[in-house]
Amino acid sequence: MTEGRIIKALSGFYTVQTAEGLLTCKARGRFRLDGTSPLVGDRVLCHREADGSGRIDRVQERRNWFIRPAVANIDALVFIASNTNPVTDPFLIDRVSVLAAEEDIDLIVCVNKMDLDAGAELRRNYELAGFPVVCTSAETGEGIESLRSLMRGKVSAFTGNTGVGKSSLLNRLMPGLSLPTDVVSEKLGRGKHTTRHVELFQLEEDSYVADTPGFASFELEMVKPVPKEQLQQDFRDFSPYIGKCRFPDCSHRREPDCAVRSAVEAGLVSDSRYRSYLRLYELSAQRKSWE
Repeated sequence: MTEGRIIKALSGFYTVQTAEGLLTCKARGRFRLDGTSPLVGDRVLCHREADGSGRIDRVQERRNWFIRPAVANIDALVFIASNTNPVTDPFLIDRVSVLAAEEDIDLIVCVNKMDLDAGAELRRNYELAGFPVVCTSAETGEGIESLRSLMRGKVSAFTGNTGVGKSSLLNRLMPGLSLPTDVVSEKLGRGKHTTRHVELFQLEEDSYVADTPGFASFELEMVKPVPKEQLQQDFRDFSPYIGKCRFPDCSHRREPDCAVRSAVEAGLVSDSRYRSYLRLYELSAQRKSWE
């Protein structure tokens, strides 16, 4: 048996990185029979055939996994945002921050295109919330080494709305990678999807990064629903104030003497993050417990 990590899956074939090099594998039929399939990021046990091909026999226990994109064992989500064409809606970042909190995944906020707009408010809001924030320019290379440092020792996945420069940043992080990129439509304010499948790229010996096809890949509808009562726990900037409200079951919306709302009014929690919480609370409240 050979142990390795799946770094690419395409048309039923899996590229597995092993200590001896890359091995192209197919999966045993039993994976189809029990309704599971190996995913990019999986640690697997393989059998090497005499002709040099391989067969995946076992998928090791996963830390986490997602249906869309089909990826597993992610340590960090790197949300690529920008404050210029296209302008990122902070609500998108906050949705992903909840997903990351639920799966015990680090969230790194990367404000790209700083050569065009520094995105000072985005940076301020997420630094205030306690997230690592880095400002970059895929065009000039500024901030690239800081981003690399934040990703070191992790399996990271890039996400963010289309056109913010995910593939361009990967090309900067890994010179010679030459991922296809596309210009952003000035009229529509968004770019075309240039990533067609999920693939892990080895950034350093102990660092991997996955480029995922557009923000729509991380749809919260594709993961377990978050009960509205649990949502406050997924906002890390609320944690110093939870339990300090007048009412033990405070939802932090309209109740009097709410410590979270007082923190927002005092500028200790960003108003943008709080508004995202209210939107997500309403969405969560609309979901039935049996769905």
